[in-house]
Amino acid sequence: MRILALHHVSIIVSNTATALGFYRDLLGLDVDDSRPDLGYPGAWLHINAAQQIHLLEVPNPESGLIRPAHGGRDRHLALWCDDLDQLAQRLKTANIAYSRSKSGRQALFCRDPDDNAVEIMQHPAP
Repeated sequence: MRILALHHVSIIVSNTATALGFYRDLLGLDVDDSRPDLGYPGAWLHINAAQQIHLLEVPNPESGLIRPAHGGRDRHLALWCDDLDQLAQRLKTANIAYSRSKSGRQALFCRDPDDNAVEIMQHPAP
């Protein structure tokens, strides 16, 4: 037995519509309309054909927890993108603060509207 892949990551959000503004509208992820009624608001978003982000609008058990200023020192979701500079410009235009990776890699860290840390890395050209 071996693990084959990551299927999805679930992220707690306080407002699904606001979170969709970040993950769908800003990052460009597509909504999966097949999400069943789970008894609470939320959304499923496709990263690609095999991986998703699930937004869960449920009470956050860590509400009020102080997060580190730099997302690299916090638990975080890490995504590849094909144009990091373009994404950085989109974040700047949307007034979303970000910091470049301290490792020297082509990557940045930002936070979604609920203060969840997100790392976005430049995918290496084939």
